[in-house]
Amino acid sequence: MTNVLIVEDSKISRDSIERQLSDNTEYCVITSIENAANAEIVCMRGNIDLILMDICTADDESGLKAAKRIKQHYPRIKIILMTSMPEHSFIKKAIECGCDSFWYKEYGSIGLMEVCRRTMQGESIWPSGTPILRIGLAESSDFTERELEVIRELVGGHKYSEIAENLNVTENTVKFHIKSIMSKTGYKNTLQLVADVVEKRLILPKY
Repeated sequence: MTNVLIVEDSKISRDSIERQLSDNTEYCVITSIENAANAEIVCMRGNIDLILMDICTADDESGLKAAKRIKQHYPRIKIILMTSMPEHSFIKKAIECGCDSFWYKEYGSIGLMEVCRRTMQGESIWPSGTPILRIGLAESSDFTERELEVIRELVGGHKYSEIAENLNVTENTVKFHIKSIMSKTGYKNTLQLVADVVEKRLILPKY
């Protein structure tokens, strides 16, 4: 029997996951919570084998940060991070946190129960890439990693000089990347760009 902790702030999603698990005799839902900050407290009881953790949880608590703490103290617990957000950095950050698998709620081609089964068998299930979004005239896959870093800085409200300092590059380099981004998207100014990437959740600054 696999004891499961569900961390999900959407009641609809939480109920759906609980129903799927209850239909399978291999799983037992120990508890469901809304806030990732409380996940480690539940793990202290010592009876959790698998955590299904949303990345964006109640009170803006990050499932990524919670997963990192849990893996440091309870490395045997399997963690599957879940999200419906297409934020481009989530997969990379989940790997860095030591998570075992990753599941897109709305974009995934594999069902959650299959991800659970294979994860508990020792596999690590990861999407082949992040969802492709249309940003102006470009697709999100058209941006380089450095351009995405620059866009994240713009979303944070930083000036060109601050972006240069934060990314350890020259201000001229920042201007070069922004010119490239503007050319790809067709936007006339960075305000249009920032509004689009935030609305489509390509960039989520809090996470």
